[in-house]
Amino acid sequence: MYLKIKKNKNFQKKLKKLSIKKKKISDDFMKYWHEVLQSKYSIVDKFNHEYVTKSRPKRFKTVLEIGAGDGEHIYYEKLNKKKLKNYFAIDLRQNMLSKLNRNHKEVNAINGDCQKKTKFKSNFFDRVIAIHILEHLPNLPKALCEINRIIKKSGTFQVVIPCEGSLAYSIARKISAERIFKKRYGMDYDWFIKREHINLPFEIFNELKKFFKISSIKFFPFNVIPKEFCNLCIGINLTKK
Repeated sequence: MYLKIKKNKNFQKKLKKLSIKKKKISDDFMKYWHEVLQSKYSIVDKFNHEYVTKSRPKRFKTVLEIGAGDGEHIYYEKLNKKKLKNYFAIDLRQNMLSKLNRNHKEVNAINGDCQKKTKFKSNFFDRVIAIHILEHLPNLPKALCEINRIIKKSGTFQVVIPCEGSLAYSIARKISAERIFKKRYGMDYDWFIKREHINLPFEIFNELKKFFKISSIKFFPFNVIPKEFCNLCIGINLTKK
């Protein structure tokens, strides 16, 4: 199963505007799914966050987390107050950022879009983090161009993406997110996921390679078989070209 989405010449994918009802459901489920992932599927959630913390550079000062949601990843970072003051978290959904603001008052929370030019100076961040974000972005090239601008030449771009379209991932989603969505809303799941996971791994890798070099990569759960079909997630560390 995969999505038919129109693309223009510069890759940007165009999505139809949601109705007010579906927009509310979409926002609600993204928030709810983050909570469910932490409690019921913690082994996957743990990889998503620990890959980033275990492979981060030893020395860093400024950090930007794209699509930070409710701030779950910040707990895994285990940063002192001084470093938290240099931690910036950006997200489109205000309902997610409200929780982040309550739980992480030292962090700089920003309601914004990484697919547009941000307020940050060029070569500002030592680290940029994107955990299960790149698959969601209609204008992925624009976002990567902006990340490339604001990250330092010596900086690290840390990414985790799902093995979208793979056999393992499709089965896992069928018995988890899709089942929960249908039960919670009594609606078909396709309209939701077709708007969310719009970029396949090969598309993401193709765009990443235009701006960055891969320094390390890890597949989960079977890193000994580095193929998408039997895995759920891929962790990638990158540096600027």
